[in-house]
Order: sequence, then C-alpha cells, then structure tokens
Amino acid sequence: MKRVILPIAILAFAIIVFVVIIRNPERLEPSSPEQSLATVRVAQVQPEAVTLQVQSQGKVQAARRVNLSASTSGQVSWVSPSFVSGGFFNADEVILRLDSSDFENALERSRSTMEQAQTEANYASGELERYRELAERRLVSESQVQELQRQADISAGRLRDAKAQLAQTQLDLRRSEVRAPFATIVEDTAIELGQNVNRGQSLANLLSADDVEVRLPLALSQLGYLDIPLGYRGELPDELAPEVTLSGMFGGQLHHWRGKLVRTEAGIDASNNAVQAIVRVEQSATQNPIPGESTQSIPLPVGLYVEASIRGKTVDNLYALPREVIRSGSRVLIVDAENRLRFREVEILRLENERVLIAGGLRPGERICMSPIQAVVDGMLVQVAEL
Repeated sequence: MKRVILPIAILAFAIIVFVVIIRNPERLEPSSPEQSLATVRVAQVQPEAVTLQVQSQGKVQAARRVNLSASTSGQVSWVSPSFVSGGFFNADEVILRLDSSDFENALERSRSTMEQAQTEANYASGELERYRELAERRLVSESQVQELQRQADISAGRLRDAKAQLAQTQLDLRRSEVRAPFATIVEDTAIELGQNVNRGQSLANLLSADDVEVRLPLALSQLGYLDIPLGYRGELPDELAPEVTLSGMFGGQLHHWRGKLVRTEAGIDASNNAVQAIVRVEQSATQNPIPGESTQSIPLPVGLYVEASIRGKTVDNLYALPREVIRSGSRVLIVDAENRLRFREVEILRLENERVLIAGGLRPGERICMSPIQAVVDGMLVQVAEL
C-alpha cells in the first residue's frame, strides 16, 4: 500500500503547489533602465593674439660666388697652403703670387723715366719764369717766351705720362699678388705652382664666407601670412625683414641658425605656383667651433638642406586649438550649459600640423569637446571632465 499511496501523495502535493503559484503570481514594478553617459574632456576657449609661422625648406647656397681670374700674366711662384678646396682666406689675404721680376724691373725703369721727366719739367718751368721776367723788361722777344712755354708744356706732358707709366707698373706689381676679394672659402682650384697664367685666366671659384643664403619656395597663400609689403622691389629694410629660424642635421646633431628674409624673387615659379623667398644668414668669417663648447654656432654649411620657420604677422582674436577638434570639415563640438553636445560651424583661418586657428564661430568661455567621440548625435547628453 505504501508503494502506491506515497507517489500519489507526492504528485497531488506538487499539483496543488503549481496551482497556487499560477493563481497568485508575484508582480514586479516596472523600472526604466539606467542610461550610461559618455564622458568627454572639455576646454574653455579664449581668444588670443597669435603670431603666425610659415614653414618651408630649402638648400643653403653661397650669397656670393666669384670666379677668381688673373689680372696680369706671369708664372706662379708661390701658392698659399690654404689654396685648396675648402680653404679659407680673410679679405685681402694673399692667395698666390706671380713671378714679379719683370714688374720690378719695369717699376725701376718707370721711376727713372719719371725722375728725368720731373727734372726736365722743373728746368723748363724755371726757364719760362726767367724769360717772362726778362720779357717784362723788354730784354727778350715775345716769341722766345712762347717757345719756352711750348717746351714747358711738352715737359709737363712727359712728366704726366711718366707718372701714369709709374702708376701702371706699380699696379702690375700689385696685381702679381692675387688676393681674396672678401672673406672667402675656396670651392675649387684650377692652377698649380710653376704654371704660367695669362691675363683673365680662371684660377679658382670662391664662395663668400661672411654670409649664406637659402632659397625657400612659398605658396602664394603663405605670402598672406607674412608681415611684408607685397610687390616690394629690392631688399627689405632691416626693420621689415622677418626673422627666420633654420634647422638642419649636421654631424648627427640637430643645429639651429637665425637669419632674415631679405627679399623675394620677382617671378612666380610655374612648376609649383610658388614664389622664391631669399633668407640670408650672417655669420662671422672667422667663426670656428671650439672643442668642448656648444656646437650650435657652427657656420651654416653650403649645400645643406634645412627646415625654415618664418615669423609671420600677429593676428588678434584667434582661437588656437588642437587640430583634432575639427570634425567633418569645419565643425567643432560645443558642450552647452546642459552638458549636451552641439555641432557648430566655425571659420578656419589656418590649419597647421598640430593646431587649428579659428577666426570666427566661437564665443569666449565656450566649452569645446576635446575627446575623439565616434558616434555623435546633436543634443546627446554627456558627462564632462574639465581639462
């Protein structure tokens, strides 16, 4: 009996519990799910005066390149040890000498000729004065005075010719010494010791050591960022020449030099629609780095490629922000007083590598979203984290 009654009792009890649960369900109060808000970083913006910088790059070249030639003929009798490629000379320093024996002999003959001419001229002048006094006392005729005047004029002419010849021989003797026209670096040479040279023959190519120049291509739009008078002819006055910072790798180190934009070339390069700006870097001709001291003052090497940053005009009431705040062309995200995101069209003055300069569309004190949110809906509520 137990085997029959016990299963039936258990089944009946389960049916009763099931019916009770079905007829008396537990009712849960409805609740809205919690909304997860995105957290964004914001920054309050204020207008400021921004000095624009124009970037470019170019190759260093000599401000002056001269083909040194002989002013007279002769044989090279002495050459300076510095007369090699890369050698340096101060202004008016002797580079080489030609054999001056012929010039020294000519100089002695010219001096002798001038002394003779001087003696004859003095004698003719003295005789002329003496005959004039005699003519006043009617002791000699007027024709004799005129003849002495002619001889005195001839003697004076011979003296002038002798002086000119002496000056020429002195000049030829000086020209036998070839000197540096300015502080210079030797680019290459074309003459050797013992070689005969002719007047006008090329001896070497020299580069200016006092200053160098860099040609920088500037887009036409970049010219508007510079505080220089457009269309100015010739070199800019020093007070109008913008400062330029040049940077380049040399000897495994980054070096910096300062120069000035001194002029722009007249024509526009048709290949890239750009204007060539000339930057000049003045440097001491005797400037040499001292071991152990800073190498930031080394002379700017000719042929080096450098990056240039040109100081431009200063513009007031600009908003300088990280470039990442720009979304969809020319819009930014504003966080309003209710912490909701709003799209705003702005006027972009200039996009730079790391920042954007905004000229209009923002108000002082507004909060700009700085976080890179992917899915944004206008009016979306967010949590704010101040920078």
